[in-house]
Amino acid sequence: MAQKFGGKYSPGGGQSSSASDDGFRNAKRSRAGGRINLLFIAPLPLIWKAFTSEPIVMAQYLAALGTLLLAAWMTREGMFAQEAFDARKVARRPALPRKLLGSVLTGLGLAIAGLASHGLIGAGIFAAVGGLLHSFAFGLDPMSDKGMEGTNRHQTDRVARAVEEAEEHLRAMSDAVTRAGDRDVERRVQSFQTTARDLFRTVEEDPRDLTAARRYLSVYLLGAKDATVKFADIYSRTQDSQARADYLTLLDDLEENFAARTQKLLLEDRGDLTIEIDVLRERLEREGLRRDS
Repeated sequence: MAQKFGGKYSPGGGQSSSASDDGFRNAKRSRAGGRINLLFIAPLPLIWKAFTSEPIVMAQYLAALGTLLLAAWMTREGMFAQEAFDARKVARRPALPRKLLGSVLTGLGLAIAGLASHGLIGAGIFAAVGGLLHSFAFGLDPMSDKGMEGTNRHQTDRVARAVEEAEEHLRAMSDAVTRAGDRDVERRVQSFQTTARDLFRTVEEDPRDLTAARRYLSVYLLGAKDATVKFADIYSRTQDSQARADYLTLLDDLEENFAARTQKLLLEDRGDLTIEIDVLRERLEREGLRRDS
């Protein structure tokens, strides 16, 4: 779908662009781009080789093709998992090392292709070189948890699980709103998601905030996801302007409340720090260790 240019003097250009801009705040380009797409394209010539060969060799080439495409998909999922891991301050390592599995599958697929055309020795060379090059090109999966050192493991693990669940709700919102076919609404959803992730990062920095933010990460986001799904179903069929206005109003209310909760948590954390500083100063004064300014 073509995206209409929106500027100051375009229709609707007088509206505030902050919501659109906020959707790109802290945004980073995905690394799962051209190199991953090349992994899906590179094995396709095996189709031609398969259907110009005898049946047994044809089956080997087709098996190699399927294995290499599976390796490409696994690698792409691994890149997405690492981007999500890198974006969080507290995260558990991926349960399945997808990029490592992609390297293994790449080596296996090349080995099958090499066996069909160059024999057993060629298959071993292709497997070793292909697997190593894949690992060098895409790296390894995160092998350890992040942000959990020196902290209460139980608390940080609870935060990691809560944030993962909240991220699932945000992804479901993104998937659903695309069905509505309205770019402005998609940008508003992105803006809300940016504000919600600010709350996630605040909770990750201080796991004690999880109790105060639990409803926002679960109940409110679940409600937002359900509302988005219903809006997308209705708007894609009827283009109901009232439904669109009601949904945008809901997003405004949600974003305002999430931002307010984030600010409140930050103020409470700052207040806790001030109390700790005052207590320490009083103790130093009692022990005669504080120098007068």
